Amino acid sequence: MRGAVACATRLGISPLLIGMTLVGFGTSTPELVTSIDAALMGAPGIAVGNVVGSNIANILLILGLAALLSPLLIDTTALKRDGAMLLLTSLAACLLVFFGEVNAWMGIVMLLVLGTYVVWCYLQERRLKDAGARMHRHEAEAFTPSVSPPLWRSLAIALVGLACTLGGARFLVSGAIDLAAAAGISETLIGLTIVAVGTSLPELVTSVMAALRRQADVAFGNIVGSNIFNLLGILGVTALVREIPVPPEILKLDLWVMLGVTLLLLAAAWSGQRLSRREGGVFLVGYIAYLGVLIATSG
Repeated sequence: MRGAVACATRLGISPLLIGMTLVGFGTSTPELVTSIDAALMGAPGIAVGNVVGSNIANILLILGLAALLSPLLIDTTALKRDGAMLLLTSLAACLLVFFGEVNAWMGIVMLLVLGTYVVWCYLQERRLKDAGARMHRHEAEAFTPSVSPPLWRSLAIALVGLACTLGGARFLVSGAIDLAAAAGISETLIGLTIVAVGTSLPELVTSVMAALRRQADVAFGNIVGSNIFNLLGILGVTALVREIPVPPEILKLDLWVMLGVTLLLLAAAWSGQRLSRREGGVFLVGYIAYLGVLIATSG
C-alpha cells in the first residue's frame, strides 16, 4: 500500500483519487486474491465464506475494536451515501446468492455497479469537497511516507508487496483446505473464520491506527468501503474467473448475520452519529457469540 500510494503521488494523482481507489480497495487485495485462488482450487466454501466472513469480521471485530479504543464520530453526509450503498449492496448480494451460484453475468453486473459508484463518488467529492472527500484524503495521508522515496523504489516496494500477497493467499487457501480435511470440518467454516479474519488484517491495522490518531472518518469509511468492494468487486471478479456455487450453510445462517450486522452498524451510527465504546464492546461480544454459534453447529 505504501509503495503504491507513493508511486501514485509521484505521478501527480490527487489524494482524493488515491484514497478512493488505491487505499479504499487496496486493503481488500488479500480477500480478492484469496477468493480467486479458492475458486480456482475448487473450494467455493472458502471463496464465498471469505467474503461473507470478512464483512462480518470488519463490522463486529474491527470496528468494535476501533470504537473501543476511541469513540468514532461519523459524518451524516458520508453515512447517508456510503451507508445506503452498503445496505443496498448487502440486500442485492442476499438476493443473488439465493440463485445457488454467482455466475459470470452476475459478476459483470456487480463490477459495472461498482465502477459507476466509484466514478459518481469521485465526481461528487471533487465538486463539493464534502466529508467524503476529507475522508479519502485522510486515507491517502495515512499511507503517504513523510519523505517521498524515488519512483523506482516505491514501485519495487509495491511489486514485492503484491508478490507476497499473492504467495500468501496461495498458502492460506491450501493450508485452509488441509486444515478443514484434517479437522473434519467444512471448508466453509474455515473460510468464514480463519481465512476471513486473516484477509481482514489490513482493515484491522488501518482502522485501529485511524482510531488511535482520532481519524474516525478513516476508520469508519475504510470498513464501509471495504465491505462494498468485497461484495461487488471480489465476488464479481471471482465469478468472472470461475462460476461460484454457494454453499448451503451460508444461506442458512451467515448471509443473514452479515445483513443483520450491517443493519446494526447503520442503526448504531445513525442514532448518535457516532460509535461509542459501549457499542464497540457490544460488537466484539457479538462477534465472539457468532464464532461460538459456528463452532457449536459445526459438529
